[in-house]
Amino acid sequence: MISFTLKCADGHSFDSWFASASAFDALKARGHVACAICGTTDVEKALMAPAVSKGRDSPKERLSGPKSPAEQALARLKAHVETSADYVGRDFAREARAIHDGSAPERPIWGEARADEARKLIEEGVKVAPLPFTPTRKSN
Repeated sequence: MISFTLKCADGHSFDSWFASASAFDALKARGHVACAICGTTDVEKALMAPAVSKGRDSPKERLSGPKSPAEQALARLKAHVETSADYVGRDFAREARAIHDGSAPERPIWGEARADEARKLIEEGVKVAPLPFTPTRKSN
């Protein structure tokens, strides 16, 4: 795996991981590499300095954190949701419906639901929205 710093035609800079340099080239040629901020596929590799470890940093400490204002806002939203709402897992649809009909206490929740479950909740008037990030429980 290799991490490239990429830059789009609008000047947005972001990092992304690829299996190899040739994998990046192949994905870019097919239009599968897009700016993480604006979505344009006019993306090039930016000038990068090699990552040099001091020997005591863990791999997690060497990974870059959110850089753009959009990435920073998503990180804040993720932290807020995960600390202020109850995680109900795969019981999300059942629990959201129970809160909506008053048989469960009103509180913020988050969890997982299949597309058909979410669609049915919306049809029933239950206010739900997809999260614009991968929950910590689902990330590496």
